[in-house]
Amino acid sequence: MRTVTIGVSSTEETSARALGAFRGEPQGEFISFSSVERLWTVLTPGRWALIRALAGQTPMSLRAVARALDRDVKNTHADVHALLNAGLLDRTTDDLIVFPYDAVHVDFTIGQAA
Repeated sequence: MRTVTIGVSSTEETSARALGAFRGEPQGEFISFSSVERLWTVLTPGRWALIRALAGQTPMSLRAVARALDRDVKNTHADVHALLNAGLLDRTTDDLIVFPYDAVHVDFTIGQAA
């Protein structure tokens, strides 16, 4: 099962993971945001529903995704493109939409403001 970790990482943490990967050290699969606010801006409730609908599924057309979510194509299109731009979704060579993971782990810590 392929699981992606979505979280909040500093530039330094992201760079350290990249350098470790270049050295051949397993890093897992990460999608990082610069802040919790940015994460929630991109991952709205409707987009989470879209990810849940696509997790572990074969690639789907935009219309099939909209039907699976019982949403109109225009709003689904906007959400798909936001997730494509954020690197959460991929497009196949035949223009289908795919979430290339079976599961999502969300990881971030909120502490006292400085």
